[in-house]
Amino acid sequence: MYREAFASLFEINMGVTAGERILVFSDRVRSDEELSADEAARRQNLLFVAEEAGRYADASYGNACFASFPATAASGAEPPEVLWRAAFGDAAVNALAAGGLLARLLAKEATLEDLERARRIVLSSRDAAAQVVVALSNNSTSHTRFRHLVNAVGGRFASLPHFDPDMFFSSMRVDWRQLAERTRRVADAVNGATALRVETPNGTRMRFDKGGRVAKGDDGLLAAPGSFGNLPAGEVYLAPLEGTSEGIMVLEWGPTRRLDSPVELVVRAGAVVDVRGDDPLRAALERKFAESDRNRNIAELGIGTNDRATRPDNVLEAEKILGTIHIALGDNSGFGGTVQTPFHEDYVFYRPTLTLVSETGAETALLSNGSLLL
Repeated sequence: MYREAFASLFEINMGVTAGERILVFSDRVRSDEELSADEAARRQNLLFVAEEAGRYADASYGNACFASFPATAASGAEPPEVLWRAAFGDAAVNALAAGGLLARLLAKEATLEDLERARRIVLSSRDAAAQVVVALSNNSTSHTRFRHLVNAVGGRFASLPHFDPDMFFSSMRVDWRQLAERTRRVADAVNGATALRVETPNGTRMRFDKGGRVAKGDDGLLAAPGSFGNLPAGEVYLAPLEGTSEGIMVLEWGPTRRLDSPVELVVRAGAVVDVRGDDPLRAALERKFAESDRNRNIAELGIGTNDRATRPDNVLEAEKILGTIHIALGDNSGFGGTVQTPFHEDYVFYRPTLTLVSETGAETALLSNGSLLL
């Protein structure tokens, strides 16, 4: 059933050649997770399809392996040691563990000096490292030091958090070359601005300063050494300068469902200072904020560019829908920011008007009521 989809994934998206070291991984439902029957079935199917993808890769290209582990507590948390060993080899991980460096990496407490030491260690064992990594875990590993180090040794990394295998037959069937060109145009436009302003019909009003940060495109073409992106792909993203985002975010969708009623986040000086609303998401966010003030950080502004993406009930695809924007909280250390925390969660906003503000104060609309104006 998935043979053609796997062929497209490994050959078009990842550019795999025979003999490359390939790692496919997924996560298992923990015993303490409380899931609906539908969500439990999706998670089990995701694990099954991930294993099938690993088998396909090994049969088609050789030198592939599959790994799984109990799901982490949240997207953005570092995966466990077993995955580090599968990706980098025992020698590198043993060296990281010496002196406690691995422990600091797993706890997201590593300093920039620690990260440089880790980079040198994994580079010294790069012959044992995976060259292609396909992350079919439910929780995202995109914003982790693990992913950063895979890229540091030249590995290509595709992250598919919350993936539903049905996406192989919808948003993964986009015209990849056309998507890449559209994504490039949007990134170029954003990089010509110094600030961005977002307004949506539901009352969201936000302003972001770039502070010299560079917006990057995720176009799903990951054949170059060190490439990283989501699949399904189709977004332009940046880390706004910390301490500068201001406004109101009105959330109507969570990562996998429409909220029972909107939740309003008040943002001041780059962080959420108040949460209002009756949906259970409010309590969930307040718990995360109680764990660390870093979880309040406005981490990302993204713009969807995939014209085959349609699903609002799965954030992996929803944030790619052409004409949407998404805003994330928490960690941004993996794509140009300075905040390290084991939490990163995106929220998608529909029918936005997105205005680019130049250094001179001139304003140009990039999106108008959800329509791309390029």
